Amino acid sequence: MTPEKFANLVSLRRVRDQIDANYAQALDVAAMASMAAMSSAHFSRSFRASYGEAPYFYLQTRRIERAKALLRKGESVTDTCLAVGYLSFGSFSTLFRTLVGESPSKYRQRDNREVEALPTCVKMMATRPRHSSTSL
Repeated sequence: MTPEKFANLVSLRRVRDQIDANYAQALDVAAMASMAAMSSAHFSRSFRASYGEAPYFYLQTRRIERAKALLRKGESVTDTCLAVGYLSFGSFSTLFRTLVGESPSKYRQRDNREVEALPTCVKMMATRPRHSSTSL
């Protein structure tokens, strides 16, 4: 691996860590690219090549993953929507249904005791929302 590729990976990892920590903030690809000191197009291509999905899809997945955790704990759908960074309930609900396969309120009503009993590392993998290959 060349020093340049290694430096790019370090930058991409730094941005991914920022997305994970600040998923509820308003982030767009231009802001993420700026954090990596790359152009938007180069950043998007590099991020997708490294992590298997586009940066904005990664952000959406992280938000919905966190929303699922809040809903399992009994948070209201409206509070969850706002807590994970969505200002539009319609956008949140549509994306949630697309990635999870059911509405946020239906997911909240489910019995999630089995999921909550799993070790955290297993729970994260088991509950991570997945974008279909056609949406990428």
